[in-house]
Amino acid sequence: MDWAFWAAAVTAAICVGMGKGGMPMVGMLSVPILSLSISPVAAAGMLLPIYVVSDAFGLWAYRHDWNGRVIAITGVAMTIGVGLGWATASMVPEWLVTLLVGLIGLVFAVFTLVRRKVRPEPREARLAPGLFWGTIAGFTSFVSHAGGPPYQVYVQPLGLSKAAFAGTSTIAFAYVNAIKLVPYWFLGQISPASLHVAVWLAVPAALAVFLGVKLVRVLPERVFFQLVTWALLVISLRLIWEGLRPA
Repeated sequence: MDWAFWAAAVTAAICVGMGKGGMPMVGMLSVPILSLSISPVAAAGMLLPIYVVSDAFGLWAYRHDWNGRVIAITGVAMTIGVGLGWATASMVPEWLVTLLVGLIGLVFAVFTLVRRKVRPEPREARLAPGLFWGTIAGFTSFVSHAGGPPYQVYVQPLGLSKAAFAGTSTIAFAYVNAIKLVPYWFLGQISPASLHVAVWLAVPAALAVFLGVKLVRVLPERVFFQLVTWALLVISLRLIWEGLRPA
């Protein structure tokens, strides 16, 4: 492991921490960044313990800001999605999932920006769309920690406040990351060697959680959701490019 690996790994860990601090669009950059030095599968396995450690700090930071209905619906759906990911781990190519996630995020981001109304009026979370998008989010999160775009397709139109959006996202993905630990271990994506590296990366990740929380608190609401949407657009384009590369 050379300096280039550690530079990518520390940067990825900081992105994870900021994501758990309420900026999921930053957290989604972690696997692509670490994939510059190691394979995407190895990157996903190495970063999962970092996600779990950072989740603990994010849960404390947003313990008062969350939407229970959204968490209940997406929690059930994400569990199904993770189960599907585990069951089909050897059959579904990662590049295809990456490409589909990128296309979903791109369409949603463009549609949101064209409407010129980044944050809609608040409304209640519906069950059927939540189960559909939550299952996709759980599946894509299992494959490459890329559950953000389908999750945002469901949650962003609900018109949550920026604190509730950040807190609900943090709690939902803290849950899905925890349940991914068992299948990742049995599939060999987590090893003693990767855990040793994760111990060192947990420090910058934990510190970055509070940086993310601070940015969420100080950013104006409209600016926050504009950043979420534009970041989703950029990340989706990156995922599409990653998915098309093997072809």
